[in-house]
Amino acid sequence: MSSQQSIHPGTRIGHVHLKVANLQRALDFYCGVLGFQLMQTYCDQAAFISAGGYHHHIGLNTWESLGGSPPPRGTTGLFHTAILYPTRAALADALHRLIRAGIPLDGASDHGVSEALYLRDPDQNGVELYCDRPEELWPREQDGRLQMVTVRLDLDGLMAELGK
Repeated sequence: MSSQQSIHPGTRIGHVHLKVANLQRALDFYCGVLGFQLMQTYCDQAAFISAGGYHHHIGLNTWESLGGSPPPRGTTGLFHTAILYPTRAALADALHRLIRAGIPLDGASDHGVSEALYLRDPDQNGVELYCDRPEELWPREQDGRLQMVTVRLDLDGLMAELGK
């Protein structure tokens, strides 16, 4: 593998498309709680949502999953969708929205390079809400390699970003 040429560094993951059991319930979560904007619907089977007016960051559809149930534990599939917030204050706002909506966290971690909240959407899809630290603050080994960690995130410290 090391002899192969690396992918272009500007490459990004553009969007994720999730199978959901109930489109309105998914929209209530992603738009109503998290604050994404509905960009377009396709009949009553799909919706495309974004932040900042982009065509879509998340697609939601019931094409193969209307009324369905989440896959059982021990099966393969998507572990979580990670949503990158631009600032720590924006992540704090997301936490505030979750608390206000009564949505529990599965976990909250400081990874050294980022701070992350972990939860489940109404279809039990894993969701990570996170913000990166500036690259110059990332923990590194003496040889320059990343030294990521997983320690408990200080939620009170995060909420202090809101000044409420």
